[in-house]
Amino acid sequence: MNGGSIILMGIKHCGKSTQGKLIASKLDLAFYDTDDVIAALTGKSARDIFSGQGEAAFKDAEICACRHVAGIVKKDGGRAVIATGGGICNNAPALEVLRPLGAFVFLIAPEQVAADRILKEARTRPDGTPENLPAYIAKKNPHSMDEARRMFHEFYEERTRLYAGIADCSVRMENDSKQANADRIISFINRS
Repeated sequence: MNGGSIILMGIKHCGKSTQGKLIASKLDLAFYDTDDVIAALTGKSARDIFSGQGEAAFKDAEICACRHVAGIVKKDGGRAVIATGGGICNNAPALEVLRPLGAFVFLIAPEQVAADRILKEARTRPDGTPENLPAYIAKKNPHSMDEARRMFHEFYEERTRLYAGIADCSVRMENDSKQANADRIISFINRS
């Protein structure tokens, strides 16, 4: 790795936390998950803050979490692996806090895989409408799982463009073992 931290970005369920822990272990670096830091600092999950207090409150909590992590990383030598929340691409102040720490790495999950992982957590009400969806889908009030999947497609396309524009490098998550994907990310970063 060419110095600095590895900051993992990507859509929810693309593997940021899983890969981050593996990479940190392989490189003997500290690992931080900004969603976990939000929970530690506020006593609430990112999802609870977003759904209960709104997007602005969530973004503020994310900025605070990024500042907290940045302070620790700078104090401890400037190198770590950081997994960010899936919506950080829409939080410019949080990105500005993390940018000086290292390289932004966009983990590209295939759309079908990401959709399946996200919708696996959803449930269907007796009337056929889905519940327990991420806020960005739930706020559009889908009437079926198929409709939720179509909404996810639009979201996936938009987020992919945003992440690609922010990232220093992009690594496609292959249908392979977690270890093999971690090795591929490290190799790609070393070549960058």
